Amino acid sequence: MNEETLKAADELEEQLIKTEILPAMSKDIEPMLSQIQRELVLVVEYKPGMPISVALSRKTNITELLDAKILELDPKVSHKEIGPRRKKVEKIAPATGLCIHLKNGEIIQEKDAATTFTTAIIRAGLIPVRNLGLKFCGINIVSTTIDSKYGRAQREAAPGLYVLTHSSTKDKVKLLDKINKALNLGWKIKIVS
Repeated sequence: MNEETLKAADELEEQLIKTEILPAMSKDIEPMLSQIQRELVLVVEYKPGMPISVALSRKTNITELLDAKILELDPKVSHKEIGPRRKKVEKIAPATGLCIHLKNGEIIQEKDAATTFTTAIIRAGLIPVRNLGLKFCGINIVSTTIDSKYGRAQREAAPGLYVLTHSSTKDKVKLLDKINKALNLGWKIKIVS
């Protein structure tokens, strides 16, 4: 396999671990591990067609043990509860959309800003965008968990990966600008009515 194919396979495997294996481990194994009172590191070794083996260490910094990439679920975000609005919103701004011109001449412009935002993030790469650590309302823009407060504004872009669309169109442009610069995409992003 060439380097590009190996990189794509690595990303797919990491996504599978983050979206399916880690949630299952959190649900099934974490309650059993809570009986253990000291910190430890468990390393699972998987070889296709062979039994799984687990190594145990009392050193709690995994980077001291081996050259490892840490894969974990996003933590739950706690939000302030401010109660109902006292003042009724009288005027709502007209709906706006987004138009993104890609380097190759293609255009991303969906029916609404949230859909365009989600499509653009998928095009940029869910894992690379997630790794930027960009947050809105304390939630990673590409999250592995559904938020208790803003879950309705998270769109599943791939199994177990959710794009947060709870932001104004102006804030979406700011976030896309950061992604564009960080990943050197060469996009031109504008708000359309």
